[in-house]
Amino acid sequence: MVGKQTTGKAPMANRDQAQGSGPMMSPMAEVEPMQIGSYLQDAKLQLKGDALLLLKDLESKDQQASTAVTNKDLAEFWEKQENLNAAAHFYKKAAFLENTEKSITFAGNLFLAILQRTEKPEQRKWQALEAIACFNKALELNPSNVDSKISLATCYTDGTGETMKGVTLLREITQADSTNVPANITLGKLAIQSGQFDKAVKRLELVLSQQPKNTEAMYFLAEAFRGKGDKQKAIELFERCKKEVKDPEFAKEIDSYINSFK
Repeated sequence: MVGKQTTGKAPMANRDQAQGSGPMMSPMAEVEPMQIGSYLQDAKLQLKGDALLLLKDLESKDQQASTAVTNKDLAEFWEKQENLNAAAHFYKKAAFLENTEKSITFAGNLFLAILQRTEKPEQRKWQALEAIACFNKALELNPSNVDSKISLATCYTDGTGETMKGVTLLREITQADSTNVPANITLGKLAIQSGQFDKAVKRLELVLSQQPKNTEAMYFLAEAFRGKGDKQKAIELFERCKKEVKDPEFAKEIDSYINSFK
């Protein structure tokens, strides 16, 4: 979860979130999603030899009769080519043909996973919209699945720039279960992003009262106290987080980050 950062930046959050200056409206709201048809054509042009021959054979079978099996075969082909966008596209097609909560949720989670490590805005927007379609369908099949609702909210907050849609879903969850850990962590992070540090502290302290070693909640609680101007409390929490994570690279990042504001 922790990538390499430059000195002075929050190791687990972008600078705007850490400083509480990020707006609730994201630039992603204005981004046009990529077109999967063009993307697949370009990806196909990169193939040669046996891989290209195999793809043509799989496509021919799918054109004759498009089924969950033929789409899964195409998904697995692209997965072996390490093209997860293409793989997710076909896993989604297979899942909607199967129409089971398990397969549709799998596809949605794959889109969400690749979204969280994709940098190109047009791809992120497309991944988010595809994931949203999956989780909405999964919730049609099982409206009580809280995990799907949290994932759907994450798609809005992290992928499409529709932050308030995500917040509304998360609040619905906490209204039904005030102690829900993933929902409270996400709402806490969003509160930091919008500069509502007291609200963030309340939600993240609630999480730690249930899970004292939850390092994600611990880290963002430290960020909330830093935003409030309580540097000593922030440093104490960052140090606790560092001890729990037990990773030398993370510890180095935390030390550098603390030095940037103490």
